[in-house]
Amino acid sequence: MYAVHHRSATVDGHELFYREAGPADAPTIVLLHGYPTSSFMFRELIPLLAGDYHVLAPDHLGFGLSDAPPVTEFTYTFDALADLTSALLDRLGVDRYALYVQDYGAPIGWRLALRHPERITAVVSQNGNAYEEGFVESFWADVWAYGENPGPETEPAVRAALTREAIRWQYLHGVPDPSLVSPDTWEHDHALVSREGNDEIQLALFRDYRTNRPLYPPLQEFLRTHEVPVLAVWGRNDEIFGPAGAQAFARDAKDAEVHLVDGGHFLLESHLDVVAGHLRAFLGRVLR
Repeated sequence: MYAVHHRSATVDGHELFYREAGPADAPTIVLLHGYPTSSFMFRELIPLLAGDYHVLAPDHLGFGLSDAPPVTEFTYTFDALADLTSALLDRLGVDRYALYVQDYGAPIGWRLALRHPERITAVVSQNGNAYEEGFVESFWADVWAYGENPGPETEPAVRAALTREAIRWQYLHGVPDPSLVSPDTWEHDHALVSREGNDEIQLALFRDYRTNRPLYPPLQEFLRTHEVPVLAVWGRNDEIFGPAGAQAFARDAKDAEVHLVDGGHFLLESHLDVVAGHLRAFLGRVLR
C-alpha cells in the first residue's frame, strides 16, 4: 500500500485541498471529481495507481475540504473552477498529465485540455460527459429549465438535488447490489453540501452548467486533431449520463477504449477493481 498525502495550497487567495501520491518523477494523472462529492471519491483508487504514477486529486472550490467562500465573495462558474485548477497545477509544477474526469470534473477538465492541449497525455472519462447524446433527458430537463429561467418556479426542482435522499440516489441507482456502496459516501457528501451558504454555491453551478455544452464540439475536434488516447469506463445503468455518452468517444478519438460496466454513476463505489484494472492496463499501454 502506498502512502497518500493530504495537502493544501493557497491559489489566488483560496486554500485548495488535494490528495497526492506516487513518485514525483512518474507520469502524472490528475483526478477531477464530480457533484456532490470531492477527492474523497478517489480515496481507494489513488493507492492502486500510486505505484506507477504521480497522482493528484484536488477538491474544487466549494467542495470537500477546499475553501468555500460565499457567492457574495466568489463568482462560481465552471470557468472559474478551471482557472483555479489550472493555477494549482502550475503551482505544483505539473505541465504534462493524463486527465481522469467524472461528472463536474469533465467540463473542468475539458477547459484545461482546450486551453493547453499540449499538456494532455491521455483522457479517462468515468461517467464524464462530452456529447449531447450522453444526457439523460429525464434527469437534465429541470437543470436546463433552471439555467434558462432561474427563479421561484424552477428552483425547487434543482434544490431537491441537495437533499440526502437525492444524493443517496446518485450513489445507488443502477447498482445491482446496493449493499456494496457504503452509506459513508452520501452522508459525507450531504454533510458538506449542507454547510451554511453551500446551497447557493451549488445553485450557481447548476445555473452555469449550460455553458458546458458549447465546449463539446471543440473538445471533439481536440480529440480528432491531437489523437489523444481515450478510455471511457462507464456505469452502463447511469440515469444521469447514459452509456451513449461513453460510446460516442469512439467517433472522435483515434485510440479509444470503451468499457460499459454493470453499475451506476459512482462506479468506483461498487466496481473499484474493475475500473482500476481497465485504467492500469490503459495507462500502462499509452503512457509507457
